[in-house]
Amino acid sequence: MKKLDKLILGSFIGPFILTFIVVDFILLTVNMLKYFDEIFGKDLPFMVYMELIGYFVISISPMALPLAVLLSSLMTFGNLGEHFELTAIKSAGISLIRALRPIGIFVVFLTIGAYLSNNYLVPRVNLKTFSLLYDIRMKSPALDIKEGVFYNGIPNYSIKVNKKLDEVRLQDVLIYDHTSGQGNIHVITADSGRMEPFFNERYMQLVLYNGFSYQEGQGQRGIAEKAPTFNRTEFSTNQMVFSLDAFDMNRTPENLWSNNRSIKNIKEIRTDLDSMDLALNQKYFYNYVNTEASYPFFARNRKLTPPADIERKRLISDSLRNVKFQAEFEKESRANSDGSGSPIGSTAAPTLPDDQRQLRADELMGDSAAQTTGGTISRADSARAIVDTMAVVPAPNLAGNPNFVPATTEKQIVLSPEEKASLDSLRQTRRYLVSAASGGLTTARNIKNNFTTNKNEVDVIAREFRRFQISWYQKYTQAIACFVMFMIGAPLGAIIKKGGLGMPVLVSIIFFVLYYMLTITGEKWAKEGIADPLFGTAFSNLALIPFGVFFLRQARKDARIFEADFYAAMFQKIKTKWVSSRKTEKLKEELS
Repeated sequence: MKKLDKLILGSFIGPFILTFIVVDFILLTVNMLKYFDEIFGKDLPFMVYMELIGYFVISISPMALPLAVLLSSLMTFGNLGEHFELTAIKSAGISLIRALRPIGIFVVFLTIGAYLSNNYLVPRVNLKTFSLLYDIRMKSPALDIKEGVFYNGIPNYSIKVNKKLDEVRLQDVLIYDHTSGQGNIHVITADSGRMEPFFNERYMQLVLYNGFSYQEGQGQRGIAEKAPTFNRTEFSTNQMVFSLDAFDMNRTPENLWSNNRSIKNIKEIRTDLDSMDLALNQKYFYNYVNTEASYPFFARNRKLTPPADIERKRLISDSLRNVKFQAEFEKESRANSDGSGSPIGSTAAPTLPDDQRQLRADELMGDSAAQTTGGTISRADSARAIVDTMAVVPAPNLAGNPNFVPATTEKQIVLSPEEKASLDSLRQTRRYLVSAASGGLTTARNIKNNFTTNKNEVDVIAREFRRFQISWYQKYTQAIACFVMFMIGAPLGAIIKKGGLGMPVLVSIIFFVLYYMLTITGEKWAKEGIADPLFGTAFSNLALIPFGVFFLRQARKDARIFEADFYAAMFQKIKTKWVSSRKTEKLKEELS
């Protein structure tokens, strides 16, 4: 590595680490504020908070890396330009592209590392974050009884203290006991009391002085009997013990979040996408089948067949289910035939040849992919073949049966044209028309409701399918964003020629906000199905790459696009050209 590369890379590493820590801290603060009321004030150990903060720091790193690269690259080349080091580099015959190479190589490796982190580390951390955050949310708040407010933190009790002399001594205590689960039928009042935890703060002892206990009996409704009893007991000392197990934080198993897309890597997401694609295709196929059954009149002479791609995916789905069924069938067969023999009272399934086993699986799973003479036999065709076979079977001769009674043959009635006209005229009656219209309206409403239900089910699966696709593409686009931000920050720093935390921070915030807004917009388009998920996820990178190319072009020409003199000279140049063109037109008019 040459000295120039060491100089540029060394001036970049320090600001990059610093800006990454600062940006990560800012994003951490923003994320922690969302859950501030839910995680604080519950008397948790310090290490639990540190564990949660550590998980948050890792989970937000994909968003912090692009901004850190943008700000640090802008500061690095801004400092080089401000101290005329970049000018000295160019005067030595070294181009700007060559000066960008060491940081560019570092950012390429950083992009690869960001991708690996997004695919392997961040999903595992998200799983632990969701689990720990849920456990903290479910934990009851710390025991903190305030004056004049009912406290419901202890299960099955509601306690109100009008005055607290200190953390132990209480005055004017009111307690509603709901342990019976029958409402406010047990009330305890006392003039004073003492509240003290004991046994390693696992239990709390409440001693009440000079009070009453009111308890009302529960009567049965609808039965004539005596009024329920009401007991009032006066006491000078009443000792109550409460368990504080509800204030402990219980850890939930992490496998409860196994279906969340944020905790899956690319391989797991693609597996889920294949399953959802087959489920979505099944919905499409059965919608075609049910639609044909909804229009029996129009389906007499024409059939509504699914497209070829839907039929092909359905056959793939059926074949996969057949393979799964065959594996389970073989497993059960081996289990039944293993050992000394079949268990008592059970019958082992017979071992079938491969062709018969596949045929049996096709019959049980409803597969219609059996190949005969180069064509595909559908379920309807096979059913029709069975009916035709049954039709050619000769009927049994029951004439010799003494109990056989031959069916009476009825004479076919032939209607005259006048009688047909008379029957047809019944259709024109008001009653018949109202009945027909009512039946048609009911059928139309049922069809509409079925279509609406099917459409909603398809939309739910399709929307979740697009969300999983977005999670898949985000693992690439968030990593590539680091290189895109480098393409913007490094040339922009060479143009601005200002280091420190002034102008670079302002410009970095502007472009990061623009990047964030474009990312949210593209993902929203992808979720709603307005744009392709790949385009929607990469929309922010595609929109910012032209800015990077433009700034790089301007930096190579030493353009001063951020200086007022540049725009003043441009305005003066345009003004001079416009005045010259006006004089030329006026001279032409005078000569003509």
